[in-house]
Amino acid sequence: MAWTTPEELRSYVQRLWDRGVILGATVVGESLFPRRLPLKKPTSGELSGSFDSVRRWISLLSEGEGDYRVEWRTVNHRILGENRVPFCVWVDSLEDALSMIGKKRAFRDFSRLVDSTEERCPQLISWIARRPLQALALYKDWSLLLDLVEWMIDHPRPSIYVRQVDLPGVHSKFIEGHRSVLSELFDLVLSRGVIDQTATGASGFCHRYGFREKPRMVRFRVLDSALSLPYAGPDQDVTLTKEAFARLDLDVSKVFITENEVNFLAFPRVPGGMVIFGAGYGFDNLSSAVWLRNRQVFYWGDLDTHGFAILNQFRSVFPRASSFLMDQETLLRHRAFWGLETRPEICDLPRLTEEENALYRRLVENEWGDRIRLEQEHIGFGFLIDGLRRLGS
Repeated sequence: MAWTTPEELRSYVQRLWDRGVILGATVVGESLFPRRLPLKKPTSGELSGSFDSVRRWISLLSEGEGDYRVEWRTVNHRILGENRVPFCVWVDSLEDALSMIGKKRAFRDFSRLVDSTEERCPQLISWIARRPLQALALYKDWSLLLDLVEWMIDHPRPSIYVRQVDLPGVHSKFIEGHRSVLSELFDLVLSRGVIDQTATGASGFCHRYGFREKPRMVRFRVLDSALSLPYAGPDQDVTLTKEAFARLDLDVSKVFITENEVNFLAFPRVPGGMVIFGAGYGFDNLSSAVWLRNRQVFYWGDLDTHGFAILNQFRSVFPRASSFLMDQETLLRHRAFWGLETRPEICDLPRLTEEENALYRRLVENEWGDRIRLEQEHIGFGFLIDGLRRLGS
């Protein structure tokens, strides 16, 4: 029979905990108990038709009493006569609820966390009320997080590297590992005037709160000996900061972006050309180089769904960029080198050309095989030379 068991009563209280209801209520002073729990009990017909089963159910429910309280009613049955049966079940106190689901110790930890926050930084109580389970999960680190919050209040937009924050027990990996929660906490305690609202997400953490960032670098090679840089050495392999590269404005006409380092190093001479070593998703290091927008820019990535997704993203920065060796002929001519793409990217890529999108869809639909990919490093060097010749190099 589907009558409520002691285990189901515990599960109901456990769900209140798992949803943060119990902890959240204590933060805002809301009283959840006494609380009547859902109880499915025998009908009058089941009392007479399954009396032995009902007796066992009553016994089971009675044995579980202690953390919950059974409210009994006496019923007069036309066949069975007068009987005492459960009418409803109550959890009378928070203490009983915690005992019922084995959370007394966790609640004590949470209470200490709330008390220390109210004493040191009461602005964060609203966050704990919204995210009580996350706060509890951070219990061991919470004191250090409060140290950081207090430090930020005293040092708004500090203009130092995260590594330079001088707090006992706090190191750069700790801050980096807690960027998401720290962002939420900082936003609650800092004035809007010291927060850069345009910087968001984990990658924008430093800029948002005024920490210095590790310089973004651009690595490139000049492919035309007539344009060679005197400080670059024989391979013309140069690495500059994003800002220095933006000011460079080289007199080149063709710019190639490749994601493979060996391809970057082995890229052949191209009159008026240069090659840049890419960085997968994200092209912030190139976005400020406005002079690139006036050059012929070619993106060369892997021939797989992620390669086309990166190309699509690259065009958000350089809308007129062309793809290079990312076509059906290149793919089919290198069948012997096909590999397996473990996690294909399946989404709408609106910045692809009609031809690129057709090839992307064929890869998604496994037209030539299951999740095939051609890594750019497997494309023959002679094929690369032919491809450059077709560009008029």
